Amino acid sequence: MKYIRFFKDLSNKNISLVGGKNASLGEMISTLKNKNIPIPNGFAITADAYWNFIKYNNLEKKIFPLLKNSKKENIQKIGKKIRSFILNSKIPKDIEKEILYNYKKLSSIYNSKNVDVAIRSSATAEDLPSASFAGQLESFLNIRGEKNIISSCLKCYASLFTDRVIVYCKEKNFSHHKIALSIGIQKMIRSDKAGAGVIFTLDTETGFRDAITITAGFGLGENVVQGNIIPDEYQLFKPFISKKKHPIIEKNLGIKNIKLIYSKGKKATKNIKTTDKEKNSFVLKNNEIIQLGHWANIIEKHYKMAMDIEWAKDGITKKLYIVQARPETVKSQENPYIFKKFQLTETKKAILEGIAIGESITFGKVQIIKSPKEIKKFQKGNILVTINTSPDWVPIMKKAKGIITDHGGRTSHAAIVSRELNIPAIVGTNNATKFLKENQKITLNCSFGEKGYIYDNYLNYEIIEEDISKLPKIKTPIMINIASPLSSFKWWQLPVAGIGLARMEFIINNMIQIHPMALIEFNKIKNKNIKKKINILTKNYKNKKKYFIDILSTSISKIAASQYPKPVIVRLSDFKSNEYRALLGGRYFEEKEENPMIGFRGASRYYNKKYKKAFALECKAIKQAREKFGFDNIIIMVPFLRTLEEADKILSLLSENGLKKEKKLKIYMMCEIPSNIILVEKFSEKFDGFSIGSNDLTQLILGIDRDSSELSMLFDERNEAVKNAIANFIKKAHKKKCKVGICGQAPSDDVNFAKFLIEKKIDSISLNPDSVLKIIKNLSK
Repeated sequence: MKYIRFFKDLSNKNISLVGGKNASLGEMISTLKNKNIPIPNGFAITADAYWNFIKYNNLEKKIFPLLKNSKKENIQKIGKKIRSFILNSKIPKDIEKEILYNYKKLSSIYNSKNVDVAIRSSATAEDLPSASFAGQLESFLNIRGEKNIISSCLKCYASLFTDRVIVYCKEKNFSHHKIALSIGIQKMIRSDKAGAGVIFTLDTETGFRDAITITAGFGLGENVVQGNIIPDEYQLFKPFISKKKHPIIEKNLGIKNIKLIYSKGKKATKNIKTTDKEKNSFVLKNNEIIQLGHWANIIEKHYKMAMDIEWAKDGITKKLYIVQARPETVKSQENPYIFKKFQLTETKKAILEGIAIGESITFGKVQIIKSPKEIKKFQKGNILVTINTSPDWVPIMKKAKGIITDHGGRTSHAAIVSRELNIPAIVGTNNATKFLKENQKITLNCSFGEKGYIYDNYLNYEIIEEDISKLPKIKTPIMINIASPLSSFKWWQLPVAGIGLARMEFIINNMIQIHPMALIEFNKIKNKNIKKKINILTKNYKNKKKYFIDILSTSISKIAASQYPKPVIVRLSDFKSNEYRALLGGRYFEEKEENPMIGFRGASRYYNKKYKKAFALECKAIKQAREKFGFDNIIIMVPFLRTLEEADKILSLLSENGLKKEKKLKIYMMCEIPSNIILVEKFSEKFDGFSIGSNDLTQLILGIDRDSSELSMLFDERNEAVKNAIANFIKKAHKKKCKVGICGQAPSDDVNFAKFLIEKKIDSISLNPDSVLKIIKNLSK
């Protein structure tokens, strides 16, 4: 055959002949057959056939002069004309004969008279082997019969001249004189009766290399590829896939309103609505997710690069298949060691100031949102200006270019979330919602340090990139504080020694959303609206307690994966009673306290009969993350532990719940109460290490409510009393051969405080991720 190559006879050496898509299929079929990766059979129509088609129909004289004179304003008109020329042309008889002969051959392989095939475009060029044209060209699904095969081939050729491809070629400086089109004809998988989707062998948002991301929708895969639905999303931890561990670290149920299926009418496929059961079900089972991850791992290792892979499940045979694979071309191309620094290039007097969160600059239009009821009105790309935020606001915060609040400090919800989302924020302005005007153009500057400045109108700024591989080395290990698993992968390339504080509260607040006792004693809840909300959140769980355990354990596992095998210190829940009360169902299990900051919080809750059953769920989640998922780098940390007797109770309770302190499992405690300082030698005999919480410690040594705006000028971790207490604690703990770290806000904000800690020989400093580079550079001096 002159113009046809079956996939089994192709490899990546044939890109110029059949394009990257078809060459890749051949590469996998011919080289990975011993790895048992099922790939549907098929063949490619070569680039030579395309050029012969162009010559046979004398299309050079019709097409290329039009393209030469094309401008952006008339591309639409020119593209339509060229496509019309192609669709009204004829495929040369010798080429048509080969196509139909091999279609019959493929049909006979599958014991069919007219086998159903997918017909896909694969662009190529002799001197442009890397031109992928990803997402630019068209595919045709469920094509049967000789007449439809030939007409679909013509449509593939025409798709090389759609408006988007003409623009793409202009932007990339590709000449249509050199670009050819190969066509792939491949046996369809009956995913219309099951599901299909895409696999990336890295995290597509952050480029984290140890993750595999799988998306899935019901029906044929086009709706997932084209973004017509919000698919299910699964993430696996790559190093655990081939081991006897549970590598699935995240599962998100998508909004799958439609599915593409086979049609018997004029159109070969059609979209129909999914059933309620399908909308509320995952497309893939756990064993199928792991199987796809295993194949993706093998494919990536073979190609030695991050891959973008399409998969399909046959609804008749229930078997999974790989149907496409190509190199990932976005995140894998970025330098993971380049970090950005922002600075203004013009000066102007600020109109408002507050506390800076993050170290970047942005500008945009003001949009004032005062109530969660108005959240839906928020326009993506605006600056969110509000009184303060709560977990309900996270979706809107993700859409904002910047965030400004009237209230709040460095440890407020707005500060922590914006920090982790890498969105600049200025909190605690007092009157931004009254002072700023709707749609006012403003600039936020958080690049100066502790204070953040707001300027009227848009100011110019520059971004200076920094190569973190050239950072100076320092002796003291630097770790990071993480709250949300959603952003944990963002910081994977930082040169840190692990995570010094993984906060459980944000997982419970933002992802679980329900008071754990409301899941254990659901019948105590009398409010129908609250019960309805809880039932919606737990709809896929017969056992509501399992909902809490699963989400908490997968979330902790994702955080642990971001730094594995480095240590990840997970702090047990440290909500105050008012924060617990704000969770769904919380008001049935929490009393109002006058001063919750020093009330029923931390360790005292765990053994109390009001919360003991809920604490058992926390323990099961950590045990599941360590043992089922395999993240043995997790260290447990107990917060707000007041007395030695309480320490014994907690250690005993942890042991009862399968978390016994031993060589394989270390247990730390927070040092944030004066009693911890005073009795440091005795606490050292009970725990493996400590982490200083400078916020609470300052509050209790100085007798200041850290949320009090009236006393904010007195709240300072650098106070001599606080520093003396910390220095004394480190010295005495070291005498007992106990390690001491710090996870409070102070060293992130002030390099001199970090310097003080190093002078006192602290074992590690855990910083907010956005402070790491600055602190390392300053400490190295």
